[in-house]
Amino acid sequence: MDDDKTFKALGDPTRRKLLDLLCEKNGQTLGQLCEHLDMKRQSVTQHIGLLEEANLVSTVKRGREKLHFLNPVPLQMVYERWIRKFEQQRLALLHDLKTELEGENDEQ
Repeated sequence: MDDDKTFKALGDPTRRKLLDLLCEKNGQTLGQLCEHLDMKRQSVTQHIGLLEEANLVSTVKRGREKLHFLNPVPLQMVYERWIRKFEQQRLALLHDLKTELEGENDEQ
């Protein structure tokens, strides 16, 4: 996985919007995606190209149509590497605080 490509792809609000659109309804054509954006098809195509380079979007040709699909695997890998470990620490601290507070209540 190339974290730099993933973070670059996620760094743009238009690309995040495209990912949101594919999350809501996977397998959309370029035309369907363009309906939700105020930009030309060529610009949307460039954004999708960056998402494809980051492996966040894959495409499948079906007849004359090219369907775009969300690939959540790179997002999961980012979560595992960058977020989950911090989340575990936070949850452990909350658990310790809860235990300590409940212990104080038991003594009263």
